Amino acid sequence: MTHKKIKVALAGNPNSGKTTVFNAITGAHQHVGNYPGVTVEKKSGSRRFQNHELEVVDLPGVYSLTPHSVEEVVARNFLVEEKPDVVIDIIDSSNLERNLYLAVQLLEMGVPLVLAFNMSDVSKARGFRFDIDTLSKLLGAPIVATVGHRNQGIDELLNTVLLTAAQSNGDRKVSISYGKEIDRELQKLQAIFVSENETLSSHHRRWLAIKLLEGDTEVQKLIDHKGLKNVDNLHDAIERSVTRLEDVMGDHPEILIADRRYGYISGALKETVSSTVEQRKTTSDRIDSVVTNRLLGLPLFLGLMYAVFHLTFTVGDPMMGWIEEFFGWLGGTVESWWPAGSDSALKSLLLDGIIGGVGGVVVFLPNILLLFLAIAILEDSGYMARAAFIMDRLMHKIGLHGKSFIPMLIGFGCTIPAIMATRTLENRRDRLTTMLVAPLMSCSARLAIYALIIPAFFPQTWHGAMLWTIYVIGILLAIVSAKLLRSTVFKGESTPFVMELPPYRMPTLKGIFIHMWERGWLYLKKAGTIILGISIVLWALTSYPQKAVYDQDYEAAAAQATAEYEAATQLLDADLAAAQALLEEKLDSLAQAQQAEDMAYSVAGRIGHWLEPLVRPMGFDWKIATALIGAFAAKEVFVAQMGIVYSVGEADEESDALREKLTSNYSPLVAFCIMLFALISAPCMATIAITKRESNSWKWALFQLGGLTVLAWVVTVVTFQLGSLLGIGV
Repeated sequence: MTHKKIKVALAGNPNSGKTTVFNAITGAHQHVGNYPGVTVEKKSGSRRFQNHELEVVDLPGVYSLTPHSVEEVVARNFLVEEKPDVVIDIIDSSNLERNLYLAVQLLEMGVPLVLAFNMSDVSKARGFRFDIDTLSKLLGAPIVATVGHRNQGIDELLNTVLLTAAQSNGDRKVSISYGKEIDRELQKLQAIFVSENETLSSHHRRWLAIKLLEGDTEVQKLIDHKGLKNVDNLHDAIERSVTRLEDVMGDHPEILIADRRYGYISGALKETVSSTVEQRKTTSDRIDSVVTNRLLGLPLFLGLMYAVFHLTFTVGDPMMGWIEEFFGWLGGTVESWWPAGSDSALKSLLLDGIIGGVGGVVVFLPNILLLFLAIAILEDSGYMARAAFIMDRLMHKIGLHGKSFIPMLIGFGCTIPAIMATRTLENRRDRLTTMLVAPLMSCSARLAIYALIIPAFFPQTWHGAMLWTIYVIGILLAIVSAKLLRSTVFKGESTPFVMELPPYRMPTLKGIFIHMWERGWLYLKKAGTIILGISIVLWALTSYPQKAVYDQDYEAAAAQATAEYEAATQLLDADLAAAQALLEEKLDSLAQAQQAEDMAYSVAGRIGHWLEPLVRPMGFDWKIATALIGAFAAKEVFVAQMGIVYSVGEADEESDALREKLTSNYSPLVAFCIMLFALISAPCMATIAITKRESNSWKWALFQLGGLTVLAWVVTVVTFQLGSLLGIGV
């Protein structure tokens, strides 16, 4: 072999374990970007193996190379234009007939191909037995059995890649007979290419002829751009061939060719695959008979989500206490750098702005990690696909389908990847509808607000129920909004879709913790960068300008209260404890009044007072209004801003000082309304930006921002006014 660097492309169906194999090959040496000109994610990596440098590109998961979606166009263009040295087709060996359809198309293209029969442990457990040597000869490509998540077969796969690259796969060309009628038409089209004196192999000419008969628009554009002399004759010949085949065989050539491919696959499998009786009723089938049951499926899903939220608080609370204690110690250490009672802008910045702001967000990391841990288990086990299937019936009633629910489920983690996940929807109306309502699913940023408010205002036994309620409200609002959009702005029939249910698998500890930590690390990185910057800006807005003359002489009032306390303690029958409590209450009241004057005089306070008439119908005051300004940048900032507003960063405060301040200033009804507004309003500026990029229009991004803001205001006002009228939580 003359070259040391080999370009390898990984192809395969969705849910075939392609990403697991990619991770097993490349490890940590991965890069993520986008293909030029489209929003499809491009993952690439490298691996050093037997003195060869492997450049591995993970192509989008596709079922075929017929360009019905942008992912299929990207995958095929890469194979045609980049000409990888070897293509590894990752195949779910427990679902061969479906997966081998893509393999046959790759063989027709003539690419150097290696077939990785992945999940071979699952197929064995389901009763399948393969004659791999015979099947390899029939298909004309080497086959390697792998178990991606256990790294089994990976070295053998890479050895086969090296051998295939060395041989250039020159003797492995598959030419399927599509029957006398279709083969005759293919020969006619190939003859036109020969007459053009094109330097194309006979195999390549046959592939082009097949694609033209199928009506492949991308190949038609390619032919047109080549500037062939007989291009008009070619178009006429294609039209005549299609018409003749439809007349003779009663179907479009694309359908006839697909049937022949499946027939080829079926024949190969009958000769090489056997199965035992056990595979007829799999474990997945037995589980699905319960979890996807028409009556039990939805209650089980809701119950499971309730258990997840209950776990998030029950297990997370002690760990939150440890983090609070750490930041309390850190605040005390920093405060000790200054003399007692000294007033310093730097001290205030460090305590109130940085430690109070960032610490107030980081403290909720245990809740975030636990939620992501639970979601990772549900995703990796295969249950999340069932959740989409369960919701499919409901989604159809609002003009969408279960596939639209998958981005919404992703939205529980973060709205940005949820909006990006709408790329899998072929119909633009479905895609835009899902994109616009995805922010109504509670993302992890809002969880910081819920984790602050729920323990402060509601009994411990209600914690899981309150969190479950707020998430369900988001789901219901998303469904109603989608129905409204599909009935008005995006009228039209929904695209039919076959819901695929991958087999259940036992999640690996490594996979679960990687998924949990990836998302948790993003949250921490956000706290250390974006939220840190915003906290400093908000601290400045709440600290300046400083008021020189107050409405009341607070120092004199404090001195008078202290003198009254000292006089009271001189009495023989004095109740020292009561006098001490009274003094502390007066001093605290004076401190709060002075702080309120400072805040009202600051830039943030003035903006908050200007916004107060707008937020007052929701039960909010100007302090909450200032926090909502910061929350527009990132929802977690609401917590940081409330900490800054109430100055709870000092070391002498209790760890739950902010919750105490909130409970003393607001009612449970107002607290619930804060959560409701945070749930419905736009999650962050980045969400609006990604909507603009994915929709390719500022119109839809601004429509999303304005629509969610108005909806949040209306729903919150109605909730507060009804609650006040009925006396609930006031």
